[in-house]
Amino acid sequence: MEKNDVLALARENGVKFIRLQFTDILGVMKNVAITVEQLDKALDGELMFDGSSILGFTRIEESDMNLRPDPDTFAVFPWRPKDGAVARLMCDIYNPDGTPFAGCPRGALKRAVKNAADMGYSMQVGPELEFFLFYNDENGKPTMKTHDRAGYFDLSPVDLGEQARRDIVITLEEMGFEIEASHHEVAPGQHEIDFKYSDALDTADKIMTFKFVVRTIAQRHGLHATFMPKPVFGINGSGMHTNQSLFKGEENAFYDPKGSMELSQEAFYYIGGQLKHARALAAITNPTINSYKRLVPGYEAPVYLAWSGRNRSPLIRIPAKRGLSTRVELRNPDPACNPYLGIACSLMAGLDGISNKIEPPAPCDRNIYEMSASDRRDLGIASLPASLMESYAELSADEVLRSTLGGHIFEKLIEAKEIEWDSYRMSVHQWEIDEYLTKF
Repeated sequence: MEKNDVLALARENGVKFIRLQFTDILGVMKNVAITVEQLDKALDGELMFDGSSILGFTRIEESDMNLRPDPDTFAVFPWRPKDGAVARLMCDIYNPDGTPFAGCPRGALKRAVKNAADMGYSMQVGPELEFFLFYNDENGKPTMKTHDRAGYFDLSPVDLGEQARRDIVITLEEMGFEIEASHHEVAPGQHEIDFKYSDALDTADKIMTFKFVVRTIAQRHGLHATFMPKPVFGINGSGMHTNQSLFKGEENAFYDPKGSMELSQEAFYYIGGQLKHARALAAITNPTINSYKRLVPGYEAPVYLAWSGRNRSPLIRIPAKRGLSTRVELRNPDPACNPYLGIACSLMAGLDGISNKIEPPAPCDRNIYEMSASDRRDLGIASLPASLMESYAELSADEVLRSTLGGHIFEKLIEAKEIEWDSYRMSVHQWEIDEYLTKF
């Protein structure tokens, strides 16, 4: 859309307030609210904000930053009153001199998409987001009490979150999403909603919108929605399996009806690239200390660096559909990840495989979860990092992914995660109390 299209839509929908939304390097959505009278100025990129107040953006002495809304992201919030409606626009961050800000995650994804375009490819991405719904207490604060005891694909009345999930789906559809599936997941209180794949940037925008909408609608049902990867010990955590494909024009570049498994050589190289960079990529796709509580054997989470077209125990799976639907499913990302950085780094890892003709190992069609450690060693199957700092050590040594992030984002992420790790390391946790208090 163009500027005048947005102004016309705002008038037609009686919009009074606009939220200019953007994402910090940790994947947390931020926003600046303006009135509709300022929309013309905002669409001309004339609005400034204090970047020193946002983690990982700028220092206090260079704090002025510029918000540039993307007209294609204009959407009205369906849950707000029609009289004095509220809309939003996703924004890129620019420096005052008009150059793109190096710390803008959306900008990092745009750079990766351009690299793909320079190689003749466009990327399509379809995410599968899982989340938990918990009760709030009488003061409106989240509890760890789940709203149900249902399991995979269960129906009401066992699935008490069905009404909330239904309203979430309706709201997303009103905001332009095409919902493909919605169901209860394996763990009590766990849900999944899948929406149709789209180009990389649009999908990253939609993931941020999705999380915002889910939390908002859950709250209206007296529930708290969390995308924390592993909120409850002893049950499955939440993932964000990411289905990826490359297109050349209208043709899926991963599909070759005459190739092995009907996959093109480019698809094999893409898999090879992602497996090569997987341990470093985990720092971005699994970005919290809690992420590595999910990535353990026994809870259906992918831990092992292998791929298959049949089973779901390896890191990468090739779903059965072919033709335009041929895709590579990366299974370790979790919904806490910054989607702009996660998709950008996944794409560049795969493109590195294509550029350097990185052949993947033979597919592993056995259940890796049931293999012994010696069996895995014999087959050369390594594991993802076991902790956040282990993954960051891998990222520090990975030139492809560091280049994808850029120096500013990489350095700020390292700084933030070292603080996070030190806070965790110095805290005394309930496990330590239970294990040591009476023993010593």
